[in-house]
Amino acid sequence: MTYSGEVKVGGPADVHELKDLMITKIAVGPMDNNAYLLRCRATDEQLLIDAANDAHTLLGMIGDDGIASVVTTHRHADHWQALPEVVAATRARTYAGRNDAEGIPVPTDVLVGDGDTVRVGQVELTARHLVGHTPGSIALVYDDPHGHPHVFTGDCLFPGGVGNTHKNPKAFASLIHDVETKIFGALPDETWVYPGHGNDTTLGAERPHLPEWHARGW
Repeated sequence: MTYSGEVKVGGPADVHELKDLMITKIAVGPMDNNAYLLRCRATDEQLLIDAANDAHTLLGMIGDDGIASVVTTHRHADHWQALPEVVAATRARTYAGRNDAEGIPVPTDVLVGDGDTVRVGQVELTARHLVGHTPGSIALVYDDPHGHPHVFTGDCLFPGGVGNTHKNPKAFASLIHDVETKIFGALPDETWVYPGHGNDTTLGAERPHLPEWHARGW
């Protein structure tokens, strides 16, 4: 089956099969949060991005192999509702942005800064610190050696714009700057974007609209 990235709460997961990495996307909770399970194909080690809600569903997706680690993209509560139960069940290491960890009610084992590496088996992800939606939001970039990059953006980048900055001009200026320089400026149009809510997109689909986002201020 071809991966579409279109998932609904209560519906099946969608699986993006890459040569070295399997990415399983599922939607959970009342705010339609996306959670992503990454599995290294060489080692079968797994990493979860955002234990957002519905621990039962997430643990079912994780399966008997468990997870070695769970990354929380930012401190907003809809992205960590299931974190206590998932960590208790799997004993996974917890990762979060250095400036958001204090807002997450499960202790963070590894504080993540800009440019840090997060590993799942033999696969390396590079963290990008994006300031504006929250002070410590992080995106994770997988630069696939066999294809184009993939980036998990949390709530910092969606189809149609950057994340909510609550009509704060300073926060918007910070977020659009970081997204432009660290994501659009560093990665090609083919880069696949996996957001914290809703459908996936590509940088190529969004890049022409950057001037519009600047003009409207959100």
